[in-house]
Amino acid sequence: MTDLTPGLASLYRRYNRREFVHPDPLEIVYEYDAPEDQEIAGLISASLAYGRVAQILVSVGRVMDVLGSGGSRGSPHAFLGRMTDRELRELFRPFKHRFTTGAEVAALLIAIKRTIVECGSLEALFAAGVKKQDDTVLPALALFVEHLRISAGGPDACPSLLSSPADGSACKRLNLYLRWMVRRDLVDPGPWKGVPRSKLVVPLDTHMFRIARALGLTRKRQANLKTAVEITQAFARHSPRDPVRFDFCLTRLGINPACRDKDFECLLEGRA
Repeated sequence: MTDLTPGLASLYRRYNRREFVHPDPLEIVYEYDAPEDQEIAGLISASLAYGRVAQILVSVGRVMDVLGSGGSRGSPHAFLGRMTDRELRELFRPFKHRFTTGAEVAALLIAIKRTIVECGSLEALFAAGVKKQDDTVLPALALFVEHLRISAGGPDACPSLLSSPADGSACKRLNLYLRWMVRRDLVDPGPWKGVPRSKLVVPLDTHMFRIARALGLTRKRQANLKTAVEITQAFARHSPRDPVRFDFCLTRLGINPACRDKDFECLLEGRA
């Protein structure tokens, strides 16, 4: 069996750099320096990260333009602290991103605002659900989503934005959000300190699913939650303290034309 570790490490060194991020909603998070702003921008960016990436960037940009974008235009954290629920609903009434309505976005922002008042931050809410005995962040993620849904108006709030492991979802977008918040390197900003990266789960999209099957990391035929956990466990054999370390560089092989065939062939052959 081919030892993937040298090839994975080589891909990480080569492609885990900001110059390969574009186009990606993670770019929006880079506009903020304060952790309290990064966690809000990250949740909005990841929650809307479905569909064509060009449209995702436009839609996320529209929301963040209202909340306060890029230093000179203010802080999303401070903005939410000034707004009433009614004002937020009015501001986002015209918004639309594929299946997501302005009412859903407003509901999520209201949930974020209420969570910050109640818990201090989104990180504090999430970290409170992480238990030492849990192998992954999935139980904590289920609690996090349940709290946000209730704060947004009820268990069925924000259906296009908040998925949960409790519903059997692979939670690709929220696991992506956690990668951004928990890991810290040249790509992931990692403002959260209270969640161990060893418990993260791979954000399973079509690119990662196809690559993982090609590498023999899974034989499953559906990109579901069980598959995401199995692929994460396979990566943990190569990087036990940081199993999603290779997520960004591997998905570049499926997204970025500059990072494709030759490097993937080398990885399959065990050449660094």
